Amino acid sequence: MAPRLELQSLLELIIENVYFQPPPNISLKYPCIIYVRDGSNVNHADDKLYLHTKRYMVTVIDQNPDSNLPDKVEELPLCRFERFFALENLNHHVFNLFF
Repeated sequence: MAPRLELQSLLELIIENVYFQPPPNISLKYPCIIYVRDGSNVNHADDKLYLHTKRYMVTVIDQNPDSNLPDKVEELPLCRFERFFALENLNHHVFNLFF
């Protein structure tokens, strides 16, 4: 299975509504997780690619400010909390996840 699809499956274990780069015309169901590819980590050794890990920005969106969903995402390996913001009565927890 492709790594991104493995990540999709892993996130779906946390919550059913998981979206990868959703287009603007899609109607999201809350609570949900949205994730997009936003970078990578590359290490070289002997002038060759040694390690390449893709980085995803994972956003947990929930109406409940005390939701446990962000905690579950933060427990994933190589995941780091980046920021929080509230917009239109929805709480957004943003994480960087290397996968």
